[in-house]
Order: sequence, then structure tokens, then C-alpha cells
Amino acid sequence: MIARPWLLVAAINGFLSVAAGAFAAHGLEGHIDSRALSAFETGARYQMVHALAIGLASLAFCDAKMTAAQFACALFLAGIILFPGSLYALALTGVHGFGFVTPVGGLALLAGWAALGWSAMKPEPR
Repeated sequence: MIARPWLLVAAINGFLSVAAGAFAAHGLEGHIDSRALSAFETGARYQMVHALAIGLASLAFCDAKMTAAQFACALFLAGIILFPGSLYALALTGVHGFGFVTPVGGLALLAGWAALGWSAMKPEPR
């Protein structure tokens, strides 16, 4: 049952990333410069990939692996908020200060993948 909320988080982020991609293609083109549009599209792509990663990690929930898999989900969500979120904010506002948050989000995404790998290495429950 613990996996269900994370599957919902994955679905919401997948939905939002498709909406962000459509917004970039149909609402932003011609309104922001090409560099900002590219940053926004990169954010949408990373958000989708990590929405899928949250869904994958939620499938790893079982007794021995639950803590590491939950931690992976939390890190992926934090990374989505910080990495694509900062790219969206940078593209839409032009405030370069948001760029300082982007690497922190990238580190959270990397840590999420490491935690997911760790959960895969834990022994199966008996």
C-alpha cells in the first residue's frame, strides 16, 4: 500500500511534464528566446524521465528494500522540484539566480538513482 502514493506522485509528474512540453511547444515559442525555450524543454524532459523513475522505484517496495526505494522516490521528487523547477523558473522569469539551485536538483536526482540501485542490491526477503 505504501507504493500507491508514490505511483500517484509519478502520475502527477508525468502529467505535468507532458503539459509543460506542450506549453513550451505551443505557448512559449516566439515569446521567449531560444536558449530559455531550450532550458524549459530540458526541464520537461528531465521531469518525465524522473516521473517514470519514481514509478519504477515504487515497484521496488518490499520488506527489505522498502526504505531504500522510498528514499529514492523522495530524492527523485526533490530533484524534480529543484532541477526542472529551477529551469522552468529561469526560462519564464530570466532571473539567473534560479540557476544556482539547478545543480542541487541534479545531485538529488543522482542520489535517487544511487538509492534505487542500493535497493536493488539488498537481499530479497525470505
